[in-house]
Amino acid sequence: MKSLLFVALVATGCLAASARAETSRPNIVFVITDDQGYGDLGHTGNPVIKTPQIDRLAAESSNLTDYHVAPTCSPTRAALLTGHWTNRTGVWHTVNGRSMLRENELTLGTLLHDHGYATGMFGKWHLGDNFPYRPEDRGFSEVYRHGGGGVGQTPDLWDNAYFDGHYFHNGDVVPAEGFCTDVFFDQAHRFIRECHAEGEPFFAYISLNAPHGPLHAPQEYSDLYPDQPPAIASFFGMITNIDDNVGATRELLRELGIEDDTLFIFTTDNGTATGAPVFNAGMRGAKGSEYDGGHRVPLIAHWPAAGWDRSHSSDILCHAVDIVPTLLDIVGAEAPAGIDFDGISLRRLLDPNASTEGWPERMLVTDSQRVRDPIKWKQTAVMSQQWRLVNGKELYKIKRDPGQRRNVAAEHPDVFAEMTAFYDAWWAELKPTFSQTTEIHLGHAEHPVVSLTGHDWIQEALPPWNQAHIRRADGYRSDRSEKSKSQGKSRHQGHWAVKVLTPGSYEIRLRRWPLEADHPITAPLPAGADVPGASKAFRTHEGVAVAAATATLRIDDTDRGTQAVGDDDVEITFTLELQPGSYRLSPVFTDAEGNEIGAYYAIVTQQVQP
Repeated sequence: MKSLLFVALVATGCLAASARAETSRPNIVFVITDDQGYGDLGHTGNPVIKTPQIDRLAAESSNLTDYHVAPTCSPTRAALLTGHWTNRTGVWHTVNGRSMLRENELTLGTLLHDHGYATGMFGKWHLGDNFPYRPEDRGFSEVYRHGGGGVGQTPDLWDNAYFDGHYFHNGDVVPAEGFCTDVFFDQAHRFIRECHAEGEPFFAYISLNAPHGPLHAPQEYSDLYPDQPPAIASFFGMITNIDDNVGATRELLRELGIEDDTLFIFTTDNGTATGAPVFNAGMRGAKGSEYDGGHRVPLIAHWPAAGWDRSHSSDILCHAVDIVPTLLDIVGAEAPAGIDFDGISLRRLLDPNASTEGWPERMLVTDSQRVRDPIKWKQTAVMSQQWRLVNGKELYKIKRDPGQRRNVAAEHPDVFAEMTAFYDAWWAELKPTFSQTTEIHLGHAEHPVVSLTGHDWIQEALPPWNQAHIRRADGYRSDRSEKSKSQGKSRHQGHWAVKVLTPGSYEIRLRRWPLEADHPITAPLPAGADVPGASKAFRTHEGVAVAAATATLRIDDTDRGTQAVGDDDVEITFTLELQPGSYRLSPVFTDAEGNEIGAYYAIVTQQVQP
């Protein structure tokens, strides 16, 4: 039903901005950071980190202290942008073709755009890099972003690092100067100024890739932590840089005279990736974990016109699926017919003057799947206000045992049974959706050229999700030891799930290096320059030569053609007729010994008939 609704909205032009919104509707600035946990802030108790701007924001705002997300980034973003459980949206992983948000989902961008808001996203999308999954396909009229899940990941522009990169601006590649976080905030500030000048209410979704690794920070920020190990210094330095940008954004709103009428939200996407050794707010687990340290994160909401400008906290259990219902409630928008959210509005929790009497008792689920297809009870937490049922085996009374150290399942069989039954029903409802593979569309009239990368290979093992993997030629063994020879030849196991929309002739160009590199398939590539920080930039790895002798176009496990690879060939091109339907596209390069490596990049172009 949701898919039909989406098509109808597109057909009637409802994805264009509607009439100017009423002045009573608040602007929305939504800042979400990457891999920063609950304990990576001064106001939550961290004794080392310097976050004075966010600490001040928290002291002047409503705070949710029992707010939960998914334990990793793409799933959290899917939940908070749709109001649906991550597994329902098709996004239960960060790679493997399982980070693309199903086309039948309506995002907060679309919902607010249709309600008269100018909508902009800046930074990290990580819900699909091809039509129909990109932010510009999902309701955002202004988009400035990197590719994939981070700067330097496989779908990103080649050789990007955290400084002086290139980004996608409304589909065009543009250069930028400076540190990536500063660039994304600067672009958001430009958008806010333009919207204010036009008198448009706006939704600025500032979705950062920092402080996700690799751990790169401007040196002056890392230098703020001289007594910390390099990884912590860079990680905390990235967060302090974010803090300064949060302060600058609030100052901009004051300068424009719109702070009172702007809802400013700050949150993060999962538990800490790096900061736990310093402080983790007494929680067990970190990023990727089913324990609270993996998914309990801060949420701060500041809206002076509504009275949300003084210190207020709610410790009532809530989740990222509640964000869309909450914001629609705030702006006075109805959910489209046929859309049932998995979350509820949190407006009463955020309002210091509202009563929470009669607030419903809820059970919520979060899990860390990170596999090709979901597995029941894999790294799963069923949560209630007082309890956590973990992996279907461990029960914790969370208020008394926030560190989740004492399993009391044997002492409370009734609670254990009730929460298990809830999860069984939840899983049974969602399980039929798991087979709905997100497919990259080929042959759309407005998107005739599609660029595929190994990040989205569907396979059991992790695909080459960052450019260091590409440079190292992951999945290929050119210097085969006796031991590796006894294990057999390397075989490419992954495929791209694609859907051909229109019949016709398609050109498929196979590449070992991306289009921007324009480098021969069989040639090595020199290492690139490093940038400040505790980690090496992905581009600092030497590009390994691959002794490809042939290229084969494999579709649905059938070889549809093979060509020789010459020393100077940067790509091998196949042309074939395709009919509408679903296909598994898995082209390979093969060496003289029969070892395969998947074509890391493929560019598919529908041929236009003269």
